[in-house]
Amino acid sequence: MEKVNNEIYNTYGDRWYTAQDDPVALLRAESKTKSPWILEKLKKHGLLDSSTQVLDVGCGAGFLSNELALHHLNVTGVDLSEDSIRVAQKFDSTKSVKYLAADAYNLPFADQSFDVLTAMDFLEHVDQPAKAIQEFSRVLKPGGIFIFHTFNRNFLAYLVIIKLVEWLVKNTPKNMHVLELFIKPSELAQYCKQADLQTQEMIGIKPQFSTIPLKNVWTGVVPLSLRFELTRSLLLSYMGYAIKTKPA
Repeated sequence: MEKVNNEIYNTYGDRWYTAQDDPVALLRAESKTKSPWILEKLKKHGLLDSSTQVLDVGCGAGFLSNELALHHLNVTGVDLSEDSIRVAQKFDSTKSVKYLAADAYNLPFADQSFDVLTAMDFLEHVDQPAKAIQEFSRVLKPGGIFIFHTFNRNFLAYLVIIKLVEWLVKNTPKNMHVLELFIKPSELAQYCKQADLQTQEMIGIKPQFSTIPLKNVWTGVVPLSLRFELTRSLLLSYMGYAIKTKPA
């Protein structure tokens, strides 16, 4: 199996927030759809509160961590990339997020420390997602919520998420994603079950093709107008959440 290229996240610097000719622009555009969905689920479960302890694993440059902090949540963001952590801190307008470098397989927190754990665009970057999810469950309180986003593993996902991005976005690095590391929804639900996490919901996310001007398609640049939307189809990209079961 080809090795996924996670070293690229040490090279972006401020481009995390400024580049349009790079796949990080897709992440920024997606986050405008993901974050409201996440906030809605937190509100539904009574967790949109300043006392809520959130751990954002694989936080990157802080797109989600910094957004949650704007809603007065108590947020900790962890990532292996120290450069990404530096950028996340720089762009945290609240200056309230606690950022640190940490290994998702061995989180430096006590059992049952967090009400919410998020892992967005993370699980497809590790060789042992089930092991990571076991560790996530360890640091979640009973009744706590695990929120995720990742990619389905099939030929269409290979064409759209890997090859189409390579063809249409100028600075896409080789092996930014590797198909073998994509995760079928049924597999992810099973990993959660093995970690005492009960899956509640999964929903797809896809680009609104009407927001991509035809003149932009072959420029290698992600248009500022690009928007994403939710869909019932989990065929490509999907989010979801699970709740840690309480002891009998």
